[in-house]
Amino acid sequence: MQELIAGLGCIGPIIIVVIIWLAACIRVVNEYERAVIFTLGKVGQVPKGPGLIFVLRPFQRAVVVSLRTVVLDVPSQDIITRDNVSLKVSAVVYFRVLNAQQAILGVENYYYATSQIAQTTLRSVLGEVSLDELLAEREKLSIRLREIIDTSTEPWGVEVTSVELKSVDLPEQIQRAMGKQAEAEREKRAKVIAAEGELLASQQLLEAANKISQNPVAIQMRYLQTLAEIAVEKNSTIVFPLPVELLRLIDRISLKPEV
Repeated sequence: MQELIAGLGCIGPIIIVVIIWLAACIRVVNEYERAVIFTLGKVGQVPKGPGLIFVLRPFQRAVVVSLRTVVLDVPSQDIITRDNVSLKVSAVVYFRVLNAQQAILGVENYYYATSQIAQTTLRSVLGEVSLDELLAEREKLSIRLREIIDTSTEPWGVEVTSVELKSVDLPEQIQRAMGKQAEAEREKRAKVIAAEGELLASQQLLEAANKISQNPVAIQMRYLQTLAEIAVEKNSTIVFPLPVELLRLIDRISLKPEV
């Protein structure tokens, strides 16, 4: 009996070590993750997960890769546009891993590599356009950036879903110049609108004069209507217009030589 107890006492630590080893070999992979298993340095054919997986330590090693969309904040880059304007542009890149095995084997750090590709592509693409194109065609430039970055990251099993230009920081001199240009453009539109209004008013007046000239009584009616409008305002002075023909007749009589 004593020998049996002594034997169990020796096996007990071994059982505890085995239990600890089994617990260390068990891993839980979330729904949005995949585990790439390396056995003696060789990668398995299919990543494991999600759920409970068994990693035979120390002969196997598991590298867990997230398949969720990653939001990469591209820091401000110094850009010189095609028309030699210096500015700072920042962007946001949305990407996700499609193939966990390629993301581990194809590049050392797919997150850092995607960040560097995004920065260099942002500088090169925006350096080929002018300032006006950068401000007016941001959507087209975002699509072009996405296509170029996605082509570069495709061998790594990374898909770039969207690229958005976050902010464009213009120098103060350019901001003042653009403000003056916008103010001049508004003044131009105001003058054009005023000129168009004068043209329309002159056309209406010409049409009204042609209609009134067809009937002399219409002129007298217009005189009476004007007097009625003046009387409503309770003015102390009333200006009564005289026909131009009457003034011409008076001029002829005054210029007529005496016999």
